[in-house]
Amino acid sequence: MKRISIVGTTGSGKTTLARTLARHMNVPHIELDALNWEPGWKEVPLEIFRERVAQAVAAPSWTCDGNYSKLEGIVWRHADTVVWLDYGFGVNLSRLLRRTARRVCTGEECCNGNRERLLKVFSRDSILLWFFKTHRRRRRQYPAMLARPENAHLKIVRLRSPRQADAWLRRFPKP
Repeated sequence: MKRISIVGTTGSGKTTLARTLARHMNVPHIELDALNWEPGWKEVPLEIFRERVAQAVAAPSWTCDGNYSKLEGIVWRHADTVVWLDYGFGVNLSRLLRRTARRVCTGEECCNGNRERLLKVFSRDSILLWFFKTHRRRRRQYPAMLARPENAHLKIVRLRSPRQADAWLRRFPKP
């Protein structure tokens, strides 16, 4: 395992796991959100985003987190392993609520100077609304996506609970 893509629904802990794993493996961490969002929550044009991602995943080793269907397989073509954080609705919702509350209260940066604001949490661009719109669909899509012939080269690691993810992570030596 040298090029690992971490996927899962919103709030599952993709970035945290990818960042931790990158430290354990001493490899770069690619955060797709950071490549997609400029300061002020400005989304980069699609071609620039795809170019940034293609450049990042051309490296010999990395961990990457994110679920951007508009990348049309760029990450998985280069990956050798996909770790799917397949947690239930309640686990992901509670994690997302805690993370969002922490970020709003502390002003913690998400990426590129962007911060979650209370007004945005209750807007049509809300991460919580996005979670409710996508959670079920994403969990249904992954088995079919992973079974496609173009993904046959991938080793699939399906983790169904944070406890399983912690146990899997312990297989890697700490930095």
